Amino acid sequence: MKKHILVISQYFYPEQFRINDICTEWIDRGYEVTVITGIPNYPLGKYYDGYGLFKKRKESFNGMDIIRIPLIPRGNNSIMLILNYLSFVVSGFFWKFFTNIKADYVFIFEVSPMTQALPGVWYAKKLKIPCYLYVQDLWPENVEIITGMTNKKIISAIGKMVDYIYKGCTRIFTTSESFVESIHKRGIPLDKIEYWPQFAEDFYMPLDEQNVPEIPKDDIFNIIFAGNIGMAQGLDILPKAANIIRNKSTKKVRFNIVGDGRFKSEFINIVDEMNLNDMFNFIPKQPATRIPELMAANDAAYLGLTDSPLFAMTIPAKLQSYMACGIPNIASAAGETARIINESNSGLCSRPGDVEELAENIIKLSNKLKEEREYLGQNARKYYDIHFNKSDLLKRMDNYFKKTV
Repeated sequence: MKKHILVISQYFYPEQFRINDICTEWIDRGYEVTVITGIPNYPLGKYYDGYGLFKKRKESFNGMDIIRIPLIPRGNNSIMLILNYLSFVVSGFFWKFFTNIKADYVFIFEVSPMTQALPGVWYAKKLKIPCYLYVQDLWPENVEIITGMTNKKIISAIGKMVDYIYKGCTRIFTTSESFVESIHKRGIPLDKIEYWPQFAEDFYMPLDEQNVPEIPKDDIFNIIFAGNIGMAQGLDILPKAANIIRNKSTKKVRFNIVGDGRFKSEFINIVDEMNLNDMFNFIPKQPATRIPELMAANDAAYLGLTDSPLFAMTIPAKLQSYMACGIPNIASAAGETARIINESNSGLCSRPGDVEELAENIIKLSNKLKEEREYLGQNARKYYDIHFNKSDLLKRMDNYFKKTV
């Protein structure tokens, strides 16, 4: 008889998150999978076409059942975002009373908000089954840094909720080694926490040089950024670096920005105000399967994080995607991300917020021979195969499922 995994994730297909692939892999491995999620609205903050409170609330995807509980869309301001977070929890609270689903274990895919884990913890307690939490974002640290909130009572209340979630889980997996120690400091035993890094979907792979309609074929040095265009990505540094490059470099550089997000319109305005339109090429959000093709039309990939202790501990999912595609990295990051890029010798990394150093690194990489850049890309893929191998990571998770049934 198939073992049944109940997945709790506020974000799921057609939203582009790695949990989509994890669940597909579990189906292929013989598990039954049911996903409890919200109505898709990320990142633009409005329901996707064809979805709504009375549309497509139940759906099948790659052999799994998807149940969409009501939630308020994210909108474009902090009040709507808070309502979005709370509505998922309230819906999840009532859902767990009325559901007749009988799962063998719960798996919670936690990107912000941490509140989304509550329905999973409640359901697992109700059925007395194992509950696994996969931590992508640390709370309350994430709330403090992203929102700038300093109210000690609110932060304390969030901290108590986080502790309740951690204590209610059978095992906690993290996307970076630094997260393990942070969670341990909250009183969670070390033997309950484990580093389980993210892997990229199989379609992320090195491709031969591509010609794509979105990117002109010329002698300009192309750098791609693909993903959510938000404040945490630290993209506001790029126009400043571009201004320096224009004045210092003999080699022309183009930044190909692929995606959407809450910061996109402001970002475009900054580029326009600085008269840098010839150095930036904005490409609409693309299906994830097209990203490797777009990467293969570029010479390097950019990854940036704002300067904060939290982001120094974070390994963003796009790092694995870039490395899997065997493309050199240009990063503005510290901590875990910088360690991996330097350890793998797969690119150049500058300190977060250091515009001069980032510009110098881009100039340096653009002046390297093509063969030297290819070597960096090959190093990226080799490191990925050793440290982020999908098959090995899924086998480890299988072992936990077998132990705890």
